[in-house]
Amino acid sequence: DCSAYTHFVFNTFDQDHSETISFEEFVMGLSLLLRGTMLEKLQWVFSLYDVNRDGVITSEEMQMVVSSVYDIMGKFCSSKIDDTVIKNHVDALFEKLDVDRDGVISFDEFIDTCRKVSQQTLI
Repeated sequence: DCSAYTHFVFNTFDQDHSETISFEEFVMGLSLLLRGTMLEKLQWVFSLYDVNRDGVITSEEMQMVVSSVYDIMGKFCSSKIDDTVIKNHVDALFEKLDVDRDGVISFDEFIDTCRKVSQQTLI
């Protein structure tokens, strides 16, 4: 079932919050995903998880998106996925991303952590 994930992706393309995607928004979104800089792509990923568009990612928002990804994977998951597995996954992500431990992930925390992980991968 991809309906929940589709909703989150739709919101990232709907830049004017009109609850519709214009052709221009669609083309701009695809262009960003295909040809955008790494920073632009990370901004898009952040906006995917920032469901209510308040500038931070909460545990609840991340849990909704991660759960929607597991819904897409469905029968292709190697083991049964339940709410506990999803919560543990989100908790592990928060451990890495919520650097100041204030209970939310800011854009700066997200970008800085992604850059550090990227640099470690290159080493």
